[in-house]
Amino acid sequence: MPIAKRFGLIISFFTIVFVFLILRIFYIQIFQGQRLDSEASGQRISTAVIEKSRGSIVDRNLIPFTNRTLESLLVLEPLVLRGKNDYIEKLSDVLDLSTEKLKGEIASTKAPIIIEARENKVNDAQNIKGNGVSVINKLKRYGEFPMLAHVLGYLNKTDQVGAAGLEKFYDDALKASSDNSIRIVTNANDEILQGIGCRIKRAGARDNILNVKLTVDYHIQKITEDIMAKYGISGAVVVEDVNTGDIVAIASSPEFNQNDVGSYLKSPYNELFNRAVASYNIGSVFKVISAAAALESKTPLIEDYTCNGVIELGDREFKCSSYEKGGHGEIGFGEAFANSCNPYFIELGIDVGSKKLLEMAEKFGLGKLTGIGAQGVDEAKGNIPPIDGSYTSGDIANISIGQGGIMATPVQVADMIATVANGGIRNQVNIVDSIIDSDGNEIRKIRKTGWNRVISKNTAEKIKEMMEAAVDHGTGVKAKPEENFIACGKTGSAETGVYINGEKVVHGWFAGYFPGNNPKYSIAVFVENGKSGGQAAAPIFKEIAEEIFRRKK
Repeated sequence: MPIAKRFGLIISFFTIVFVFLILRIFYIQIFQGQRLDSEASGQRISTAVIEKSRGSIVDRNLIPFTNRTLESLLVLEPLVLRGKNDYIEKLSDVLDLSTEKLKGEIASTKAPIIIEARENKVNDAQNIKGNGVSVINKLKRYGEFPMLAHVLGYLNKTDQVGAAGLEKFYDDALKASSDNSIRIVTNANDEILQGIGCRIKRAGARDNILNVKLTVDYHIQKITEDIMAKYGISGAVVVEDVNTGDIVAIASSPEFNQNDVGSYLKSPYNELFNRAVASYNIGSVFKVISAAAALESKTPLIEDYTCNGVIELGDREFKCSSYEKGGHGEIGFGEAFANSCNPYFIELGIDVGSKKLLEMAEKFGLGKLTGIGAQGVDEAKGNIPPIDGSYTSGDIANISIGQGGIMATPVQVADMIATVANGGIRNQVNIVDSIIDSDGNEIRKIRKTGWNRVISKNTAEKIKEMMEAAVDHGTGVKAKPEENFIACGKTGSAETGVYINGEKVVHGWFAGYFPGNNPKYSIAVFVENGKSGGQAAAPIFKEIAEEIFRRKK
């Protein structure tokens, strides 16, 4: 057959097919359109929300803090269950529900009925033979033992929108445009359409689900919370990357379960309060600043001071931790710091003067916000007395050793130590890095950059030497690691002026960094009414530092 004739036949065939399709469409539209439209309009979609779709809050390595736990839900299909009274009675018995109430709900709706139940109840319900009951899995927002609860915050139970913490601050970014739901499609006679009748609709990429990426490290956070739980303290721990200013762990204790916030509202233990960003008296941790002020102002250091355990200024008496032993005896600057000698630092502070002491405190960020509040974590700014105030020698004595009006948050203290550890440079503190999409692409940068030199490198090195001595043989010896690395730090026992049952409330602090030869992390440990920083806080620092070192080496 000639090629031209063969080509003509092919063209004719496709032309006939095309015309047939056009005629078929015309027939359906004109002659059957009304019937099909009627059938379509007879279809009904009944929907029940399984969960509010919501982006995750993830760590610096994209490990999620939310949406980690699978939870099983029972789905009841009312149209299938109607009239099956025996079956409904068995279900209600297993699920500890009122039979009459369940029958009434089944009779009044076509939409799927979602029932949250314990895993054993779900399994028992599945074992009852019958149709109209299925099990679906969903991601639970918070696990049974949530992490980072004080920072993450929680959701409003009724509408699942952010009610506190980062959940509230970034609610607009985290909430999706649609929800995960289950739907039932029925015809005009309320019969479930086979094949498409019962389906789960999940929010997808097109729903523009966004996540919040933190600077926090999931593994360091877990180490911190686990060790705090082991000690059972009321207090806080903050871990900061000394080279970047990033908060890599922040924990407050006692913790709370975000799945049951209401149970804590009247608790005497104040579980919902975030102690990591609250202001407290810091005691002798302030001697880091006093030492810096003395060195930077080139105030002559007393190298032959005799501590007899107490110093009197007018009619006021200031005791040393060595009071019961009769004092430290002859002591110089370095050993006075390592052994936290109050009389020495009071004499030194008077020589330095209140203005230089308070100016140095301000340079280190005390009395000012760190900036994490703008990233969604509410914080106190602490307190320092007015720089240009008029102060007696007794007032200066209190300032020198961190008593009186000197107050700071654990975040501020961790940052203060980080500034010394990295050679005198104070970096911008961050806790939130960015808003990212589901593929990890950055949508909006949150993290801020910036730094300023607070003290000279020489001053920082001198203080670091004294902090190392404090851990090696001074008041911070219980912070000394058993691992093969050096830790440096300063203890604090902060008098509050508050009494409970006639007993003084004294907070315990230990603030330090590690490794000593190449600083990576600063850690501030605060123990509410811990009495002694060396006894209550230093061991917690030691264990956290050791665990982080093991993981990171």
